[in-house]
Amino acid sequence: MTELDVPRALEPSPFFLARSPYERHRQYRELNRRGPVHRVVLPHGAQVWLVTGYEHARAALTDPRLATTEPLFAEQLPPALRSAVESQMLNMDPPEHTRLRKLVTAAFTRRRVDGLAPRVQQLADELLEPLVGRAEAGFDLISEFTYPLPIAVICELLGVPPDGRDGFRQWTSALVNATVLGADALVEANAGMVEHLRALIDQKRARPADDLVSALVAARDGGDRLSEDELTSMLHLLIVAGHETTANLIANEVRALLTTPGAWSRLVAEPERVPTVVEEALRFDGPIQTTPQRRAREDFELGGVPITGGDMVLIGLLAANHDTEAIPDADRFDPVREPVSHLAFGHGIHFCLGAPLARLEARVGLSSLLARFPRLCLAAPEEEIVTAPGVLMNAMESLPVTVH
Repeated sequence: MTELDVPRALEPSPFFLARSPYERHRQYRELNRRGPVHRVVLPHGAQVWLVTGYEHARAALTDPRLATTEPLFAEQLPPALRSAVESQMLNMDPPEHTRLRKLVTAAFTRRRVDGLAPRVQQLADELLEPLVGRAEAGFDLISEFTYPLPIAVICELLGVPPDGRDGFRQWTSALVNATVLGADALVEANAGMVEHLRALIDQKRARPADDLVSALVAARDGGDRLSEDELTSMLHLLIVAGHETTANLIANEVRALLTTPGAWSRLVAEPERVPTVVEEALRFDGPIQTTPQRRAREDFELGGVPITGGDMVLIGLLAANHDTEAIPDADRFDPVREPVSHLAFGHGIHFCLGAPLARLEARVGLSSLLARFPRLCLAAPEEEIVTAPGVLMNAMESLPVTVH
């Protein structure tokens, strides 16, 4: 056991509460140096196992001895609310997972995603246009661009009207930070979101349109279809995952470029490298720290560490992507690195369904910023960039930028 493995007095493990991206990366690098599996403490005091080694994390993502389970604090939700938000794929193993993924994939087609590209570009242009005139004064890239873009995209994909999008950022922020904010915030956010989604489902059932909610309402596999709780749970998942992750990805890739000497100006001159940079950003500073918790079905050994049946296990995607034993020079952001295999979207049957959409938005968002602001730079010293505490997400609180 190491001092990092079991913090004294059950204090939360420092990487979850790190206030600097550099510090979070340093702490994960130290964990990987000491081994691939560690006992850690979550912000609310619970102890879990954290898998940080790349090969062990990749294997754990498909290990049948690790069962998916409901997230922390789920048992504190009222039963009806719990069923309305937890009847979704991330909490299920086959055959239930297989059934739901098949129904949802039928509606979440590649054609539908690819067809969004022109609209994503239009939305990006509409958000950036008013920022051009005040770029020298500076603005917060996250609140002005990286959050508004993906929430607009996922809402248009789902068919949520503009006047029905209020509250999503507040709700989803509480949902992904429940281990920091606590159970009360989780209950309140879920209740507000479910009420909103049920009203939307009723509208689409009465007046179907060419959108994902209507497609999910109509989705069938023979005589099978999504139940009401499965519908609300799936929409709940798509909205949370569909904008929190992408917002963080775009912000993180811009920060990495602006803090790497010459990287932004080189990409301005070589915009065809944007897809490669997106993959490196996913690897180096991906939007997700850990997977939702999994439960050990039995006693077994993982990375030389004995796991007891019933133990909770988190798989550290961010830490695994910094494992230098698997990825040479993994602790350096290299905008010209040829894409390497990474775990930013997970692996196996739970690989992120929305990965093509996230990549599309990241490419369009970054390309649009390069075209509009070829002389973009940070408006604050690197050391003043503040990371948001959390277990699931790897996010910044703000990213102030300006132009030279």
